[in-house]
Amino acid sequence: MTLPTDAAYAASLDALDPLAAWRERFVVADSDLIYLDGNSLGRLPKAAAELAATLVNEQWGRDLIRGWNAGWWQAPERIGAKIARLIGAQPDEVIVADSTSVNLFKLAVAALRCQPGRSRILTDDLNFPSDLYILQGVVNLLGGRHRMEVIPSPDGVHGPEDALLGRLDEDVALVTLSHTAFKSGFVYDMAKVTAAAHAAGALTLWDLSHSVGAVPVDLNGAKADLAVGCTYKYLNGGPGAPAFLYVRRDLQEALGNPISGWWGQERPFAFDLTYRPATGMRRFLTGTMPVLSLALIEPGVDLLLAAGMEAVRAKSVAQTEYLIGLWEAVLAPLGFRLSSPRDPRRRGSHVSLGHDEGLRIDLALIHDMQVLPDFRAPDHIRLGVAPLYTSYTDLHTAVMRMAAVVQGRLYEKYTAAAPTVT
Repeated sequence: MTLPTDAAYAASLDALDPLAAWRERFVVADSDLIYLDGNSLGRLPKAAAELAATLVNEQWGRDLIRGWNAGWWQAPERIGAKIARLIGAQPDEVIVADSTSVNLFKLAVAALRCQPGRSRILTDDLNFPSDLYILQGVVNLLGGRHRMEVIPSPDGVHGPEDALLGRLDEDVALVTLSHTAFKSGFVYDMAKVTAAAHAAGALTLWDLSHSVGAVPVDLNGAKADLAVGCTYKYLNGGPGAPAFLYVRRDLQEALGNPISGWWGQERPFAFDLTYRPATGMRRFLTGTMPVLSLALIEPGVDLLLAAGMEAVRAKSVAQTEYLIGLWEAVLAPLGFRLSSPRDPRRRGSHVSLGHDEGLRIDLALIHDMQVLPDFRAPDHIRLGVAPLYTSYTDLHTAVMRMAAVVQGRLYEKYTAAAPTVT
């Protein structure tokens, strides 16, 4: 069956969408803008805007320092327990702290230190570059006793799952990967990789930044050891919002926090001069949390929990399938290449399209066509699908405007110089 490419068909899909009403829970300041960058920065939940006013005017303005005993102190664990429900973890296995990069550093160092005699770290070239930078720094910090192996993807789209598993042996200390690859959207089989790593005696550390809130994650079911993730993409926590980390319950007391600070101390307000780690996940905290940005994560998490991840994932698959169908019918003849997996089971919630003029097309979409995707070098235009607020009409309109940019050669007025943030 040929996919209908008319706007009426997109509207009919929206009329049948059981999640359509959730869009009303988000701030949509410009109804003409097609926003397809929720995989980088989610929209603002209306409840978060309301909470921000309360935080500033009442909790900070009125309560002042009393706010610490009125909920601020418990927020990292409380919000972490809610995120745990989205990623298949126990409430006492997840806590909110710092940035994704800092959390990755903490857990990578902790994992390597508890694996004496093992010297290799396995990852792939689809991993987020910042994760590789952190790992390079960890290797240097630990005196060069470890070696990182970056296994190449066979095609730049799919993760090198089999090749990576073939490199496992008794010298591997840690396997660390992005569960969903940031460029292509490829999703690893977490259970398969974790089981193979454990069979070789290695630990696993997963980056869930492009999965949480969009892709089903079952950390406990996969017996995953460690994980980190950000909160400002599909969780809609706000720009630069604190990240989260997960440590399997039976590993928590065995791992040490390499950045030992007062918030991770067992009695922080005793002000002892000797560090003694707290029990449980609080030992992975370091310094005072940024309360305002921390608290604003919670409304977005609450929306996803209320909508249900099963329904969110079902719509994500349906919308990315629709988007790929439109690519095949409308954009492929114009030189666009699909740079994401065709199998929806191995695809996250964004679709990457490559084009020789990808950057200039992206700039024309943003500045001339009221479509806001993002661009990842060398040629990827990423179209992010956030099921709670992305409509089928959004996707149809974006594709038709992409076609117009190429057909009208509107991109030619832009240079190939990338802006600071793409």
